[in-house]
Amino acid sequence: MKLKLRDVIGTVLVLAIGVPYVGYLVNGEMPFVKDPRGMSAVGLVLGTAAFLVMRSGDAFDRAGKVETGLAVISLVLGLVAFAFAEAAAAEVLLAAFMASILVVWLVEIVDHAGLVHAHGAPMAHA
Repeated sequence: MKLKLRDVIGTVLVLAIGVPYVGYLVNGEMPFVKDPRGMSAVGLVLGTAAFLVMRSGDAFDRAGKVETGLAVISLVLGLVAFAFAEAAAAEVLLAAFMASILVVWLVEIVDHAGLVHAHGAPMAHA
């Protein structure tokens, strides 16, 4: 395994999203998280920080492009969950966003552990 300090920090940040989310699901609110908008905001801030920490120093190769693409999808889901926090589908949007954060984290960890062999020379721009 090739996991580094940045992976530990990223994992702690993802846990800092997951713990309040589980508490939010159980209690309906947590300190600083009173509704789907607050939970979305926590996910957006800490999820972005986790991704930036975990991506730092990585090559922008094929795996990096996939990871960045997944992170963009997660970001869009987070922004949609935040924007529609008062809608009937707010909880579903929030759940999809939280799941997407886990997917991005998992793909990063699997890549950093050396289990992804999609690394090649970065594609040249024409």
